[in-house]
Amino acid sequence: MLCAVPRRSKEEGAVRDQVVAWAVQGGLETRVDGAGNLLIRKPASAGREAAAVLVLQGHLDMVCQKNAGCEHDFSRDPIRPQCRDGWLVADETTLGADNGLGVALILALLEDREAVHGPLEALLTVDEEAGMGGARGLDADLVGGRLLLNLDTEEWGEFYVGCAGGLDVNVERRGPAEMPPAGHRAYRIVLSGLQGGHSGIDIHRGRGNAIKLLVRVLRDLEGEGLRLSELRGGTARNALPRECEAVVTLPLSGAAALEARLAEWQALLRRELAGADEGLRLAAVLASPGQVMAPSEQAIWLASLHAAPQGVRRMSVAFPGVVETSDNLGVVELGPDGGACTFMVRSLHGSGSLALADEIVSLFALSGTRATPSGQYPGWAPQAASPLLVRCQKVYRREFGAAAGVQVIHAGLECGLIGARFPGMDMVSFGPTIRGAHAPGERVEIASVERCWRLLRAIVAEEAAAGS
Repeated sequence: MLCAVPRRSKEEGAVRDQVVAWAVQGGLETRVDGAGNLLIRKPASAGREAAAVLVLQGHLDMVCQKNAGCEHDFSRDPIRPQCRDGWLVADETTLGADNGLGVALILALLEDREAVHGPLEALLTVDEEAGMGGARGLDADLVGGRLLLNLDTEEWGEFYVGCAGGLDVNVERRGPAEMPPAGHRAYRIVLSGLQGGHSGIDIHRGRGNAIKLLVRVLRDLEGEGLRLSELRGGTARNALPRECEAVVTLPLSGAAALEARLAEWQALLRRELAGADEGLRLAAVLASPGQVMAPSEQAIWLASLHAAPQGVRRMSVAFPGVVETSDNLGVVELGPDGGACTFMVRSLHGSGSLALADEIVSLFALSGTRATPSGQYPGWAPQAASPLLVRCQKVYRREFGAAAGVQVIHAGLECGLIGARFPGMDMVSFGPTIRGAHAPGERVEIASVERCWRLLRAIVAEEAAAGS
């Protein structure tokens, strides 16, 4: 169902309707709130009616990314996963394992007639990937339980008890366009071949940001008389941009050396990214000439994008190995008369994300460019004494003979917003091993899904026994 029905953020209606129909056919109670979130209730197993209500939570939507040249249409085409060497993978598109696997585990438990459990509430939110709109708009009376298992973690063997909060910074500037100088030739310069990835989980891996890298190239070519007509890169604020392209004009004297100059830049950038993102490619083809930015506007845009922060700002001292604060220049859309770009800022501390967002705003303010913070969402602060975590750890050790890790995650989970809406909620997150989320080639380790299923059933049974 989840691979067959498209589920882009803000377009989850079709898949939600199918889940509702499936639930009703199974005799389960459903409710959709004003934001479009779905709640499914399943009564307790016989003898477990006195147990506390346990909420199982995941999000219905997915990040829709595809490789250049891929004809997949996320508005109508199903995802086509393949099994390969113990992994389920989508080659040319995102797989939607984030968070389709969490939702699938929840639905499997609702369907399981042999599982022992107390009263269950399955909370399936919408619009998580495009700003957590579903979690923001949760009806205050939608959820009755105060114990919650979030199934949106991407590293098996870890219990997550906290996550980053963040916000977006949206930049917009318009200016005059003009015709290119006489004697110029137009080219389309394309930077491609990067891995991309999740702007929270993968931000520390040293991968390239296609927008930032191409801007470096363009600034170098300004010395040859380059004039900028278009700059377009990235498709989601929470994904590392894999591709970026620019339409430019160059005087014939500079155009003659363009191929050699790009080859030099390709070699240089591959050396810089060695061991992290070595597939970078730079190429240029002739393009149709059109209007270009005024020189002053071009200078402002290229200098500002070049100077803008990108990547890890600070690592956490309290949680070694975890990013504390970062930002991602996720999308840029410029034409001859200007345009816009979007940054996503994350931090384990609200003050950290606000400070970094203000740096970006201040940078663009120097040129009179409007930069607006929006969509701030809270982080999920670790709970020092979580009874649910203690129980989860006990079950994990019993089932797998080892201790699970306990960690916070730099990615944003909905737990922060859910906790703010429902005070006193005790929450723990876990999930299977997913690699390459938010990028084509996203994959999930099949064996870790089986282990997650085993763990979920065992935790639910333990909670039911504890409260009966």
